[in-house]
Amino acid sequence: MSGFPILSLMLAIPAIAAVACLFLPANTARWLALVATLVDFVLGIGLWTQFDIGGPQWQFVEYAGSLGVFDWKLGIDGFALLLIMLSVFLMPICIGASWVAITKRVPEYMAAFLLTEVLMIGTFAAQDLFLFYIFFEAGLIPMYLIIGIWGGANRIYASYKFFLYTLLGSVLMLVAMLWMVNYAGTSDIPTLMNTDFPAHAQTWLWLAFFASFAVKMPMWPVHTWLPDAHVQAPTAGSVILAGVLLKLGGYGFLRFSLPMFPEASAQLTWLILGLSAVAVIYTSLVALVQSDMKKLIAYSSVAHMAIVTIGLFAFNQQGIEGAMMVMLSHGLASGALFLCVGVIYDRLHTREIDRYGGLAINMPRYALFFLLFTMASIGLPGTSGFVGEFLSLMGTYKVSTWATLLCTTGIILGAGYMLYLYRRVVFGDLVKDDVKAMPDLSLREIALLAPIAAVILWMGVYPESFMAPMRGDVSALVARVSRAAPAGDSKPTIGKAPAVTPAHAGDHK
Repeated sequence: MSGFPILSLMLAIPAIAAVACLFLPANTARWLALVATLVDFVLGIGLWTQFDIGGPQWQFVEYAGSLGVFDWKLGIDGFALLLIMLSVFLMPICIGASWVAITKRVPEYMAAFLLTEVLMIGTFAAQDLFLFYIFFEAGLIPMYLIIGIWGGANRIYASYKFFLYTLLGSVLMLVAMLWMVNYAGTSDIPTLMNTDFPAHAQTWLWLAFFASFAVKMPMWPVHTWLPDAHVQAPTAGSVILAGVLLKLGGYGFLRFSLPMFPEASAQLTWLILGLSAVAVIYTSLVALVQSDMKKLIAYSSVAHMAIVTIGLFAFNQQGIEGAMMVMLSHGLASGALFLCVGVIYDRLHTREIDRYGGLAINMPRYALFFLLFTMASIGLPGTSGFVGEFLSLMGTYKVSTWATLLCTTGIILGAGYMLYLYRRVVFGDLVKDDVKAMPDLSLREIALLAPIAAVILWMGVYPESFMAPMRGDVSALVARVSRAAPAGDSKPTIGKAPAVTPAHAGDHK
């Protein structure tokens, strides 16, 4: 596939389909959106199969010259490959989930989702700083419209809060980008990743980027837009918000904060670990008392993203690999949980947990899928959640035993609120007549949930296929930040020699 502009094609197909949808009747727009997203998924599989593991860091690089302020330069590494695959995998499922539920302004809705796909792929593939910024920020617009037009009763408040929170942080990031380009003389991201910015400037640049990425993640205490956005968004909006848009912050930390500002990242690791520990415990406790299913899953997302941030700032192979695996797993498991909520919401039109009970009796297939996704969210061995959480916490243990101890409580609390939710909705007596009348999963709903279930089990049983493409990139990132890596407070086990680091390997011959 050398020389073939596959990334530009993956951007062009949904972009053209989005424009075409606006001029089509509702049912035709649905089919066009589904076909366009499936074609992108097939192209994504082509990306994965042609990706040269162990080859050059940047692959499928395209350069189409300068477009004024920015250069049209695309290319991916292992991190971008996996996140693009997550995007193109979830998008046809989102279109399928909206097939029956969305009845008003269908062409515009489908166009908004296709535009979201363009902007997500563009964000992960951009190799020019300003091109990245345009894709990164423009992603707000279709999601703002999806929540504000097709959302719940309080949708206007939720969409404005989502938009203003995420936009405010990004203004600071733009100022930092302008300074960086002026200093380095280029807006090329791979070049900037290897540029040594002055130590006194790194802290300010890091904080400016942090303001944007922390809101996108979302980290405590700038997470409050997320529960409102999830509760008001339509089902497919919640799936893509949890599945991919929350990962933009984690990708930003990986691509910018760590490689470009390693000294500042090391100095401020205490801030990340502290905020993450608070997020895990606080949002897990808040999730325990929720009465709305979507709100509970939204708060669980904040706790899971905190496991990502501690892994990213562990400055070692296990932590960063674990953080990426948690991002992928959370995208699948949380997206699937929102689909499960959507399935019963379509039948009863309420998300109140107390309105349900005993669904295992009349919806056994639904109960089985819901159980698998609940277990993946908790991190049960054999599912996708376990591998990432284990690696992330193991990496963090080398940096801070206290942060690891506090964040590990999130796994216990996570099991508490997810199993509590499952017991109240699925088990117990089937006493309410309207709940008794609810039919089990249709073929369309099984077709939406089964692929996610298969990938969750695949990731849990054979994680190597997901870790292999990014291993070289993780090693390159660790090598880049190792000079600034914090010492850590973990001690060697009594009776065992301390681990030999590569820098001192020659002293032990």
